Amino acid sequence: MGEADGQPAPGLASAIEAWADHLRLERNLADHTCRAYTGDLTNLAAFLAGRGASDWSVVDHRDLRAWLADLHRQGAERTTVARRATACRMFFAWASETHRTPHNPAIAFRAPRAARALPPTLDRRAAAGLFAHLAGRVQAADDAHARAVALRDAAIVEVLYSSGLRVSELCGLDRRSIDRDRRLLRVRGKGDKERATPLGVPADHALAAWLAVREELATDAAGDAVFVGERGARIDPRVARRIVHAALAAVPDAPDLGPHGLRHAMATHLLEGGADLRSVQEILGHASLGTTQIYTHVTNERLRAAFRQAHPRA
Repeated sequence: MGEADGQPAPGLASAIEAWADHLRLERNLADHTCRAYTGDLTNLAAFLAGRGASDWSVVDHRDLRAWLADLHRQGAERTTVARRATACRMFFAWASETHRTPHNPAIAFRAPRAARALPPTLDRRAAAGLFAHLAGRVQAADDAHARAVALRDAAIVEVLYSSGLRVSELCGLDRRSIDRDRRLLRVRGKGDKERATPLGVPADHALAAWLAVREELATDAAGDAVFVGERGARIDPRVARRIVHAALAAVPDAPDLGPHGLRHAMATHLLEGGADLRSVQEILGHASLGTTQIYTHVTNERLRAAFRQAHPRA
């Protein structure tokens, strides 16, 4: 039976609500991550309801394997199946520790490893074209407001590319987060963990130019926010994404990337320039080195392509 065959029983649903509070308040996971994981558990609970389960304590590993098989039959993506298996393991570990279940049926529960697609990225030529376009917008601005907007957009793109910030981290920056003397940004990332990330010289100059005209856009609602929107309050991540997409759309042959694509490009270019993987991990704020290692696949693929094109005996 599939997800549509039953609704979660109260005994199943109440534990999901308690787990969601645990993820948000104790694990400090981002809201969208909590929503994804609780959605995965709701999917499992609906499936279990279709099998007659009314409480998590009666679930065993056969139920979980049947759920995975059902997801495959429905044509779920491997990445979705892998994430739902992860949510399931996290939930039952918590349920066992909090004595909501007499045992943990998910200890040996595994889903097929999701294939890791190489992230699209920006090559150095397109990056140069991007920053040339942004500088041209500043030069072409015909009034103070337009110039402030152009300087803000240039600073957003420069900081994203220079420091590898997530868009939520960029939008959460306060002016007190900037260490101009050492060219560092203090960033609060996933899990409410703080890290320092470097700021390149062009990004430092772009940020200083924007901050010099920030009051042209900012209102009292902005507080100490570094970047503000057209209405004068702290900029929304959706606005930052639109700015990046629009800037890249003006560059011939540039891929259509958002802020996360600039993060990919920064990591790739660092590794191509000889940076070690651990340093890149620290800059990006990855908890696991394995997350950072995908960028070695990107650089290795480029090396292989160059070899095939240029080597006479490739």
